[in-house]
Amino acid sequence: MNKEENKNQSVNEAESESELKKPKSLEKKEIEKKEENAEKRAVCVVEKPEETKTEELSEEETSAKIKFEHVTKIFKNGFVALNDINLEIQQGEFISIVGHSGAGKSTLLKLIYVEEIPSEGEVFFNDQSLKDIPRRKLSYHRRKIGTVFQDFKLLPKKTVFENIAYALEVCGISTARIREDVPKILDIVGLGDKAEEFPRQLSGGEQQKIVLARALIHKPLVVIADEPTGNLDPKSSAEIIELLLRINRRIGTTIILASHDKDIVNKAVKRVIVLDQGKIVRDTVNGKYKI
Repeated sequence: MNKEENKNQSVNEAESESELKKPKSLEKKEIEKKEENAEKRAVCVVEKPEETKTEELSEEETSAKIKFEHVTKIFKNGFVALNDINLEIQQGEFISIVGHSGAGKSTLLKLIYVEEIPSEGEVFFNDQSLKDIPRRKLSYHRRKIGTVFQDFKLLPKKTVFENIAYALEVCGISTARIREDVPKILDIVGLGDKAEEFPRQLSGGEQQKIVLARALIHKPLVVIADEPTGNLDPKSSAEIIELLLRINRRIGTTIILASHDKDIVNKAVKRVIVLDQGKIVRDTVNGKYKI
């Protein structure tokens, strides 16, 4: 073995020994850093935000028309999640999507914010095919869509204010705008007096309201709510659906709700789409939960 090889071996052994002797506190910090980065991706799925446009928004940027044309989604294991879906959703609609588990509800929603892409057919957002959006511009499309899920994905060591502000910070929004926008959103969801509290101090319903506030903070054209009341009691579920209805009615935000909850779907008295084995089997205006 030559001198160079001896030197490299000594360096490698020293690095290995250093890793073994790494303090547990340092390991914990590294784990927390990885978790924070994961949360960062969860609250703002962006590569690098473009500069904020100051000119007046075009009609396409202030409205949301969604269209599915003969959309089929087949996963690698051969499972057909969606089969020849044809669907139009107009700006300002409130739609409930219902069906048994595995009917294709979540897959349909994921196609709208391009977490999945169709195997066949096309999905359009304001007449633009989503498959034609360059990857570098996906972040701009996704900022038009707020998402609310069953699991809250809140940052436990941040206050209510900080949880919502974080969704703006990681997208490069200024501190001045954050200080202006976050209190307004908290007032909309009825948590204006909870800004300095931590998630563990709140009920499940209040935590879900934080998630909804975070979804609204970018002023999206569409809010997608995938089983938002799945972990809530009936009273909290009723409050969440009433809040979604109020946002739809007062702000004009398009709401797309996927749910197994018969009571909240019936409370909405809005358009109901029923999926069964990946197909739309019923589409009713002012419909009821019926599968």
